Amino acid sequence: MILQSGAPVAVAGAGAFGSATALILSRLGFQVTVFDPVAPGDNASGVAAGMLAPAAEAVFDPVSRGHMPVLRRGRDRWAAFAEDLGIALDRGGLSIEGEASFLAEIEAALVEAGADFSRQPDGLFSDEDWRLDARQALATLREAASEAGAVFDPRAATAFAEGRLTLDDGAVLAFDALVVATGAGGEGLAPELSLLTPIKGQILRFDTPMAEGPVLRGKGVYVAPGPRPAIGATMEAGRDDREADPAVVEPLRVAAVHLRPELAGASASIEVGVRASTPDGLPLVGESRAAGVILAAGARRNGWLLAPLVADMVAAYLTGADPGEDAAAFDPRRFEG
Repeated sequence: MILQSGAPVAVAGAGAFGSATALILSRLGFQVTVFDPVAPGDNASGVAAGMLAPAAEAVFDPVSRGHMPVLRRGRDRWAAFAEDLGIALDRGGLSIEGEASFLAEIEAALVEAGADFSRQPDGLFSDEDWRLDARQALATLREAASEAGAVFDPRAATAFAEGRLTLDDGAVLAFDALVVATGAGGEGLAPELSLLTPIKGQILRFDTPMAEGPVLRGKGVYVAPGPRPAIGATMEAGRDDREADPAVVEPLRVAAVHLRPELAGASASIEVGVRASTPDGLPLVGESRAAGVILAAGARRNGWLLAPLVADMVAAYLTGADPGEDAAAFDPRRFEG
């Protein structure tokens, strides 16, 4: 698929993937309209803790073992992307604490992943991992995309065929291409989306501030410091509801207080988002079997980490450029057969 600058392109989904893609495509001169019925920030990207964490993902998420090189490339793309937009990146790194047997297990995993790390008196430390303020970054992306000419429409895309996009209110609009960046949604927009499994994630936000520093990881929990520390996160495969479940997140609270006793007794709220994952944990990025559709979905826990990289790849597919060395790993057809 090769489109000329000025062509109308629809983007379904205004999360990290969709908003970053809208920005890149708008700056290339495409007429971009982003369709998403959800209020800005009220999605998995807005709820997320904003981790740009190749080391933690490659070590603590079994599905992402072996993905360190591509996750690191995604993180590195953020340096220029964030500077251009004025998005602050916290490069405080990752601190890991726990019992000796737990630390030995994690150290072996860090070595296997090829992550840079060092031993510290209280555990392990890696400077591989960064983070950002997810809600603030999402608002910045939306504003920058709007300034570049993108239009955000609070309707949902329900079908696309022969250059005609059908919306949830029955309207039918003409577009040369559709980019599907709907996360766990988008049913009916592309056959490959049937590969995705929804994953409900619940995060605790404590009201007790913590001094800035590295993200702290212990067994079964992370603590991201700041004015409202994020404690996370559950991974409830197969669930796509947005209901908060205090019983499910209680183990997170207990584990966080074990690591940082000063959090004991602090009030906290629960935030819920629904992600989507492929069987191998890497997103679907590239041309769908549905004509005119480009996929950018299924990021698992790495929507923010991979957003600029994926947006660049989508632009490459639409303009006939080289999508880069991760094209095969992200190919939506890699599971066929």
